[in-house]
Amino acid sequence: MIKGSKICGISDLDTLNFIINHPYPPQFIGFICNYKKSSRYVEVEKLNKLITIDKKKSNFVAVLVKPEEDILEKIKHLPFDYYQIYDCSPKEIEIIKQKYNKKIITALTIKDEIDVKKYHLFSVVTDIYLFDSKGYEKSKAFDHTLIQKIKIDKPLMIAGNIQVDDNLENYKKIADIIDISGGLETSGLKDKSKIDIFLNKVKEIHNET
Repeated sequence: MIKGSKICGISDLDTLNFIINHPYPPQFIGFICNYKKSSRYVEVEKLNKLITIDKKKSNFVAVLVKPEEDILEKIKHLPFDYYQIYDCSPKEIEIIKQKYNKKIITALTIKDEIDVKKYHLFSVVTDIYLFDSKGYEKSKAFDHTLIQKIKIDKPLMIAGNIQVDDNLENYKKIADIIDISGGLETSGLKDKSKIDIFLNKVKEIHNET
């Protein structure tokens, strides 16, 4: 059952304000904090100015790929509600969670059923599971039906080449939260019209359930 959404890869104040003040804002807004290969990467200096605004009903998420202590120390004072962590072991995530007192979105990149089954290794440290595609920025798709068979007692977020014109109804039986980034862009930049369409579609699906 779709309960909400996450918009990831926000890097400018104008778009952030539009999202936060939308009639149906997403539950989560993500910022790329340390993956410098990403066109959506936001330097710490800019983050300091960007996310100090009133987030209202949304949660701010620091997206971190195998983060080192340096970046964790630099962002620890920022008002992030969740750390979304890729490529760390359960033990590494546990240390981060305890030291920085943040809720954790454990991001698992999926190619096949073997990848999916790894989720149980992170059950103790995870607040929300994110099943994403391989490739990070390349927006590759994966077979979303791979996660239909598993039973998870925590919220499940799904990403991986999801587009604004997809039939989002297809995800109702798979996930609780739809995570989208590149699917809301035109020529590499966030497109407000696509954001508006997406948030309205998620609201409609939620009202149906």
